[in-house]
Amino acid sequence: MTEQNARATDGVASVAAKSAHLRRLELDVTIRLDGMLSGDFLSVNAGPGSEAAGARPYDVGDDARRIDWNLTARSLAPHVRTTEADRELQTWIVVDRSPSMDFGTALCEKRDLAFSAAAAFGFLTARHGNRVGALVAGGPRVTRVGPASNRASLLAVLSKLYDVTRTDGTPSAPVDVRTALLDLERIFTRRGQVVVISDFLDDDAWAAPLRRLAFRHQVVAVQTVDPRELVLPAIGIAEFVDPESGRRLNVRTNAALRQRYEAAARARGTAIAQTVRRAGAEHLVLATDRDWLLDIVRFVAARRARRGGNGPRRDAGRPDARRDGRRPDLDLVAAAPERSNP
Repeated sequence: MTEQNARATDGVASVAAKSAHLRRLELDVTIRLDGMLSGDFLSVNAGPGSEAAGARPYDVGDDARRIDWNLTARSLAPHVRTTEADRELQTWIVVDRSPSMDFGTALCEKRDLAFSAAAAFGFLTARHGNRVGALVAGGPRVTRVGPASNRASLLAVLSKLYDVTRTDGTPSAPVDVRTALLDLERIFTRRGQVVVISDFLDDDAWAAPLRRLAFRHQVVAVQTVDPRELVLPAIGIAEFVDPESGRRLNVRTNAALRQRYEAAARARGTAIAQTVRRAGAEHLVLATDRDWLLDIVRFVAARRARRGGNGPRRDAGRPDARRDGRRPDLDLVAAAPERSNP
């Protein structure tokens, strides 16, 4: 009986700590990144919309330009296409929960940074009825959470996401980011936003599905890094453990090894950035030793500055581009002046 009471007490304390963490995170995000600029919805104009939703028999007064001639020929009766108004921005967040995310030598671990970034995008998107969902890779199967369209359901989604991301990663897990992106291709057909949060330390098998998603959606690839992945300190003989396979290796951290380590880290970072850009996605790097909210502000400010120019646009030739050569702005957050916490 005593053990049961102890377990119940620990469970209540864990739930309370999780709720407090989510409240602090929400407050930090909403205060420091308060407000949204234009682009909260796919369309700001009133009208029937452009997303196909089905068909119905033609009625007096219907626009003849919306007649579905193929269906009309098959059914021998006039039918018109029905569409869904683009009033809602839908966002899916793909979170990597592989064992390599269980690493951090600064302010937090990479898995904590991934959850914080996912929560920030979620809080700033789930306004005015926008929908937010998440897919978590790194376990025996892809975990789907949400989508949510209001604050209460978003907190429930983030609570489940918190539990999943806090679970220890499974070594040699069969499900990776590529599998999650393939699943997202099947379930996310309406044009919107995709945020992929990972360290991208595995092979570039995720590049092909990321490219296909970026063809239709606005995709942001958020890369999490730790300073020890970039620079190796002079600590003599050290033991290194591969979190994916569990393999251990003892090495002497002399000057030559540290130089090769830094060169390899720079080359790997450059390769990841180039792969993301070739896929047509935007690249954001968040580090465990920096203010990740400030990095998000700078990223959004730079993105808006680029899109505010008069130069040619990378996506002007895509099928979903507007007639003036510009895609609808699907920005999640607006760069606001940084304010101190209360």
